[in-house]
Amino acid sequence: RMSLPAHVRQELLRRGDRPPILTNGHECLDLYAFDDWIEYERRITEIADVDPAAQDFARMRISGAAECPIDRQGRILVPPHLREHAGLEREVTVAGIGPRIELWDRARFEASLNKTQAHYPETAAAVAGKLGR
Repeated sequence: RMSLPAHVRQELLRRGDRPPILTNGHECLDLYAFDDWIEYERRITEIADVDPAAQDFARMRISGAAECPIDRQGRILVPPHLREHAGLEREVTVAGIGPRIELWDRARFEASLNKTQAHYPETAAAVAGKLGR
């Protein structure tokens, strides 16, 4: 079981009546409010209908997803297959990224941030290009 910060729990509960959805992400786990997950899943499957790469992506994300009810102590149970995927051990970092929450092994999170920081100018330019700036 993993405890969620109070503000994260409140936001998840505010955004849906059903338990949140936890799925595999890139080196981490992604936690979505139920209604946000349904919309995300709908968008992925629309693309997957006509794009073989999106089919693989959808298969990974959707087949790995699990409902994760929040218990009275504000914890979720992270299924073993998802814990293994993200390498979650004892220290977990919770990071809010727009409509989803990322759950990271703390060492992986710090390594990812360091990698991003080392390539920040190139990454910022690439993202700006995608934003049309």
